[in-house]
This record gives sequence, structure tokens and C-alpha cells, in this order.
Amino acid sequence: MPRMDGLTFLKYLMKYRPMPVIIVSSIATQQNQAALEALELGAIDVVTKPGGPFSVEEVASDLCEKIIQAASIPRSRILTASERVITLHGKNSSKQDRVKTLSRIATTHQLLAVGASTGGTIALEELFTQFTPDFPPTLAVIHMPAQFTASFARRLDDLCAVHIKEAADGEMIMPATVYIAPGGFHMLVEVSGAERLIRIKNGPKVQNQRPAVDVLFESAAKNIGKNCIGVILTGMGRDGAMGLKAIKDSGGYTLAQDEASCIVFGMPKEAIDLGGACEVAPLNEIASCIMKQVRL
Repeated sequence: MPRMDGLTFLKYLMKYRPMPVIIVSSIATQQNQAALEALELGAIDVVTKPGGPFSVEEVASDLCEKIIQAASIPRSRILTASERVITLHGKNSSKQDRVKTLSRIATTHQLLAVGASTGGTIALEELFTQFTPDFPPTLAVIHMPAQFTASFARRLDDLCAVHIKEAADGEMIMPATVYIAPGGFHMLVEVSGAERLIRIKNGPKVQNQRPAVDVLFESAAKNIGKNCIGVILTGMGRDGAMGLKAIKDSGGYTLAQDEASCIVFGMPKEAIDLGGACEVAPLNEIASCIMKQVRL
């Protein structure tokens, strides 16, 4: 673009004329980073093109579906999201300004499971920047292409007081840590004796998603039960609704983001309608709702 790159344009767009923005990016590392920055600036979704400049038609159906979904988002929610991005970037300090420590941790057997989709990058950033080491270890699924989840985790790690990383198969779940499911793979929690482990698996898509929130939630319901806190955030579709209900039915505590603070109310609404939410709360209150359930 003449005199201005795409990210600068997006900053002005979201400030002066907010609207749903979808990023179409190559999988090259440089473009990968730019796309993540765009999501942080308020873009609602990203679609990857596998190759050169004429490869967009290879993802045409996915792109068309996302455009149709984006067109249904009320302008008021985009305005709210834009204001939230400006506020977040005003508050967030660099990693050097934060202290990551295990010394304050009161170990519990609780586990937090979080699911998000469209608008989830902003929602997860706002949620996780409020976490302290007292929060339960956290497993999170966001519908994001495979090339982006590791970079997304690193960017969140720079902003947060807890450690945030892309999950790896077989690793032990540790306190003061958030694990992001790798794009293209399902993430589950498994119990082996006194240890709680992460399992990363391939397999068919669930609710047309891989990773799927339902897969994580259902494994947490089965293996963690009443010691699990489940949270469903903004997103299209119904992924996570049945899984959140499973956590609630197993004795765990469940939260759904409210409509007013969602960019897309689809996933939380489905969970609420199914009876899967113990509580419904705005995004800026979810961290405090979680802490009320934490047994220190």
C-alpha cells in the first residue's frame, strides 16, 4: 500500500471506522507475525493461503463462510471490541515489567479449561492478562490455523504474569501455566496416578473444528470432574456447548461470556441454551468469577 502498510491502515480503520476484518495471510513467518498483530489490533479472524499470490481460491469456501459470518456481526459489538483493544494496549506492559514466579502458588488440584473462536484472540488476551499465579493451570482451545498458535502463545506470554505456551503431547500440567492447543490437533487432559498430562491427538474434526473445544471439555469432565472450571468465550457455531454441559454435569463449575461483551455470541449462547452454564458474565468479570471458585 502506498505510504502506509496494512497494519497501520488497520489501526486507523479500527479507530475511526470499526468493521469486521478478516486477514488472509500466507504461512510465511513474517506474514504470520503480521497476521497475529492484526488480530491483536481487532481483526476478527484469519485465513491462511497455502502458497503464492494465486492460491486464495484454494481456501475460497472457508473464506466465503467467514465473510458471511462476519457480515452478521452487529456494528455495536465491533465498536465495543475496538474500544477494548485500545484499552488493552494502553494497559499492557512488556514482559520485562512483570515478574513470573512460582513462589506465591498455593497448589490445588483444580484445572481451568477455556474455549474460544471468532474474536477469541482479544478475549483470551484480556482474560489471561488478569491471571496471577494463584489461578489454576489452564488448558485453552482457540480455533486458529496451525501456523499461528505457537506465535500466539509466545505473544501472550510476553504480556502475562503466568507462563503461556503451545501445548506438547505428554507434558505434565504445571501450576501458573496456560497451555494453548496447537492448531490442527485436538488437546485432551489425561490423569496418570497423581499426574495430569496433556495429550495432543489427530483425528476427525468435531463440530467442523480441530482442535475442538468439545474434545477438551469432555476429557476434562471425564478426568477432572468437580475439580474443573470450564469457560466458553466468544465464537461462531456450537463447539464447546456439549462439553461445557458435561463439565457441569460432572460437578465442575462453568462460565459463559455474556452477549453484550461477545463479538459473536454463538458458542456461549448454545452452551447457555443447553443448560451448560452455571454463570453468565461479561468478559471483564470472568477472571474474578473464576477466582471465587478457586480453592486456595
